[in-house]
Amino acid sequence: MATASTTDKTFTSHSALDNYITGLQNAHALEKQALQLMERQLERIENYPEVGRLLRAHIKETEGQLRRIDEILHSFGEDRSLLKDMATQISGNMAALMHTVMPDEILKNHFANHAFENYEIASYQSLITMAEATGHAKHVQPLQATLQEEENMAKALRDMTPDLTLKYMRLYDSGRKADR
Repeated sequence: MATASTTDKTFTSHSALDNYITGLQNAHALEKQALQLMERQLERIENYPEVGRLLRAHIKETEGQLRRIDEILHSFGEDRSLLKDMATQISGNMAALMHTVMPDEILKNHFANHAFENYEIASYQSLITMAEATGHAKHVQPLQATLQEEENMAKALRDMTPDLTLKYMRLYDSGRKADR
């Protein structure tokens, strides 16, 4: 992966730093949204303990990711954006609620989780580039740790898709409650 510091100049302007800080606040809000999505899904999972285990493990990772972002923000004397956090938490709750009325709720949540993880991956790749481009190389390692966790989760979800789909189909075919 090419980095901004090797392909471009280092951006030292105040606006470049503002963009980076805004990106960190956005990532914090994104992680708060992820927590809401996963927590709401866990409340409804009945027939898919493998999904529950994966979500519980990723909730713990996400809590660590929030701590990392907080530490980086605090290094600038900044804090998370409460407004963004609230808005994304509401959004996360609404997204999880929308799938509850679907007969294939488990699949819809699974697809949404996979898409969400890939969105987070792109966000962290961008933040790493911003950290490097603004001369904050010390932030790269914690951001890369989070990126790796998101990539691992995306892969686990992708790998789980065929088995989860077949299990859903078996439960549905047998007349059992298959949606969650």
